[in-house]
Amino acid sequence: MLKRIGFLAVILFSFSCNAQSKTELKTGAEQPENYIYLLQNKKVGLVVNHTSLVGEVHLIDFLRAQNIEVVKIFAPEHGFRGDASAGELIKDGVDSKTGVPVVSLYGDTRKPLPEHLADLDLLIFDIQDVGCRFYTYISTLHLVMEACAENNKPLVVFDRPNPNGDYVAGPILKTEYKSFVGMHPIALVHGCTVGELAQMINGEKWLENEKRCELTIIPVANYSHQMAYSLPVAPSPNLPNDLAVRLYPSLCFFEATSVSVGRGTDFPFQVLGGLKPELGDFSFTPRSIPNAALKPLNEGKVCYGADLRQLEEVPQFTLKFFLDFYQKYENEEEFLTRERWLNLLAGTDKLIQQIRQGLSEAEIVQSWQPELEKYKRIRKKYLLYPDFE
Repeated sequence: MLKRIGFLAVILFSFSCNAQSKTELKTGAEQPENYIYLLQNKKVGLVVNHTSLVGEVHLIDFLRAQNIEVVKIFAPEHGFRGDASAGELIKDGVDSKTGVPVVSLYGDTRKPLPEHLADLDLLIFDIQDVGCRFYTYISTLHLVMEACAENNKPLVVFDRPNPNGDYVAGPILKTEYKSFVGMHPIALVHGCTVGELAQMINGEKWLENEKRCELTIIPVANYSHQMAYSLPVAPSPNLPNDLAVRLYPSLCFFEATSVSVGRGTDFPFQVLGGLKPELGDFSFTPRSIPNAALKPLNEGKVCYGADLRQLEEVPQFTLKFFLDFYQKYENEEEFLTRERWLNLLAGTDKLIQQIRQGLSEAEIVQSWQPELEKYKRIRKKYLLYPDFE
């Protein structure tokens, strides 16, 4: 059944009386009965990567087996197969397995061009997100929605659970710090699935010229924001496991510093280390790893710091790690090497100002609350699943 909400079409799912199906989580892609009929006799483009699976089968292979005509693939950051480094430009090409052309959305072009869409009847977006504003798959979602709106092409979003979807936290992005690592005035940990966020982008008129995309969401069956979700596939090379995914919101600010988060090791986003021995007893040496980092920070140098794999409890988003390391450096310049990048990741320059003023984590977090409460009210309007509160 289709329920129209403006330009939005949401596929409503019902719980089966069967006891097993009541508890079995199914991603949007794993419910072909809810979308195959939309794709029949259509020329389809896919915005996908290695996480776009139906069980263990890639979405493109699954759809072709259902006699759906897939004529184009659009590849985001990390590439169609998910093996490119963070920030590594992706080239256009052809999928060797299917012969389908691949258009890069992480190179010279980040938004599909009219000529890319001219021979398509609709697009599908199916990429696993991790629930952080600076994780760029949702920026690609925004630009794809914008292109679809401008070229009158429908977009179907196959929704997936958010592994950090059980809370909302962090500063709200300020307009002057809008970039590819933050395109929306949302919380750093936004608490939305991709489908919910797509609804928000449309509903809040965040697309250029306040256009709206003709949008259809295929929701996850039997999901709620109270659920813990373990990703079946690493969403990108440097988020290899659940611990890295949960620590990612708290550690990404270190990307603007001289402190390594473990890129170039077997445990990225699970450790912290700088070049000063007094930073901690744990040590590691970053190295070049194929498909994980082009040139990791502090490559070939011993880094000293903390092994977060030893944490008794993994925290939700926290500034504790960042503040601890900041205070261990006598000169800020030794620690903070890219202030502009920190501000883009934070979505504001107020955070570094507060840190310099010596505010505690509790004081900084308290300062976010008024805007967070406004955001939470906006978020509630677009939820597709039971909330965590």
